[in-house]
Formats: sequence, structure tokens, C-alpha cells
Amino acid sequence: MKQYTLMLIDKKSLEWEIQELPALGVNEVLIKTVISAVSVGAELSQYDESDVTDINPDYPRNTGYENYGEVVRVGGNVRSVHTGDKVVAFYGHKDFSIEKENNVIPVSEDIPSTQALLTILSCDSAKGVLKLDPNPKDKVLVTGMGTIGLLAVYFLKHYIGVDHIDVIEPDCRRRHIAKEFGAKNAFDLQDKLEGKYEHGLECSGMHGAFGILQSSIRQYGKICILSDGNKEELKLGPEFYEKELCIVGSSDGWDYKRHSQWFFKYVKKTPYIDQIFEYETTKENLMQCFKELSNGTINPLKVLVRY
Repeated sequence: MKQYTLMLIDKKSLEWEIQELPALGVNEVLIKTVISAVSVGAELSQYDESDVTDINPDYPRNTGYENYGEVVRVGGNVRSVHTGDKVVAFYGHKDFSIEKENNVIPVSEDIPSTQALLTILSCDSAKGVLKLDPNPKDKVLVTGMGTIGLLAVYFLKHYIGVDHIDVIEPDCRRRHIAKEFGAKNAFDLQDKLEGKYEHGLECSGMHGAFGILQSSIRQYGKICILSDGNKEELKLGPEFYEKELCIVGSSDGWDYKRHSQWFFKYVKKTPYIDQIFEYETTKENLMQCFKELSNGTINPLKVLVRY
């Protein structure tokens, strides 16, 4: 069986690599991709070669990391999934993939595919929130209402139960979406913020917003950096030292399978979460989609890719 994999072979240069899949191992599953996604913040900076944390990128390199698919075959020792089951996995823009049983997340038939796919970035956002460990009565400020920021607001509101969540976002459309996700107030960069916050989450990747966040946190408050830091260099301001703030980083998820158990139960109650996918394309048009993202023709929160 042939596998098509979208590879970044140079700056702004993609091609589909074709290869034969190996024999299936006893602890492996063969997955046919139904949908994947373009995580714009992470993937576009790689495509444009603009990631400030990766100034000498190696090529070729894989693209994408979020998949929802159907199990086509299973190895002899596989027990947790069966042929025909739906699963979430982490292999990127490929039409088929062989994955270890332990690396796939089973999905029940009643969970829409788009919502199931969001469990990956939801878990990544949740890890940062859990590191802060806010009290439901605390005030929390989140910068940047991209996918990670919106899912951080979602987890703060619906899992932790935080009542007062404010956000900073220059895009008025994204400020409106943030309120649907649970934000109390949504501010522009020029707005005057109301009061001080016990906790902050940096999801913008922009130094200006990070500076506002530091100035808005209370004495001895805590900030978690969830953004990749691939847009601009994030710098500590005088408030960090004067107020003796604590800053922690967070990457990847805390436990994808355990998180999915909560997320899949809860997400059915909040269909508005599908707003995150503001643009849809197909496998055949995926390379053109990257071009349009790069030249600014489209500017969605996240792209859904159908196979």
C-alpha cells in the first residue's frame, strides 16, 4: 500500500512524498486519515522559515501533527481498538499511517470528527492551565486568541470553573469568539485593563502582549507561557523583577488519553467549539492552502483538511 506524506523540502516548498508502507507489526494499527488540520501558528512559521527559534532549519521535514482517522487493520496483539474504529493520532499530513497501539486515542461514534481532533491542542492548553493551578475565584488574564488561547479559556471555564477570565486580542472577531468560549472581558492592546490578576497565560507569541501581561499580574503572581515563542522574542520587563513574578513554560499535553476522557464527554455540550475551524480544504488543495496562508489571502484560526 502506498502512503502519501506532505513534506516541506525547502522554504515555501512542499511536495507529496510517495512510499510503500511496511508490514504491520503485532502492536501496530493501520489508519486511514479522514481529517487532519493545519495548526497555523506552528506550521506557517516553518513554511515561511520565519520561526525565530529555528534559524537554521533542516530539510526535508514533516508537516502537521493532528489526525482523525479510521482503523483499517490491526496487529495480532492489539486489543484496545478494532477494524472500523475511529481514532485520533499524531502523524500529520498523510493519507495512511502505521502507528503503535499506545499512541492512538479511541473515539466513540457519537463524537463529531472535528471536535475529536481538537482534543490534542485542548490537552496542550490544559497542561499550561494545570501548571498555574488557579482557584475558581481567581482572576486570570490570557493573551492571544488563536487556537491555543481559545482552548485555554475553554479549559479554565469548563474544567477549572474560573468565573473571571479576561483576554487580550487585537482582532475584534477573535475577541467575540473568546466571549463565547468563556471570557468575561475581551480587550484590545490599547485598552485599559480593569484590575490585577492572580494568573496569566501567554498565548500570543508577541512581545507587546507579553509586556501587558506582566504589568497586569499581582505581586508574586504566576504566568505560564503556552505560545511557541516562534514569532517574536519574549522579554522580561521591569515588572517581572519588581513584583517577583513566577514564569513557567509548558509544551505538549499532560496526558492525551486521560484528557480525552473528559474532553469527549464535555465537548458534545459545546458545539460552538467548531468555530475554531474557520477554513476548510482538501488533501488535493493543501499545498495551495499553505500558499494562501503565507501571502495573507486567508487568515483563519485553524484549517480543517479533508481526505
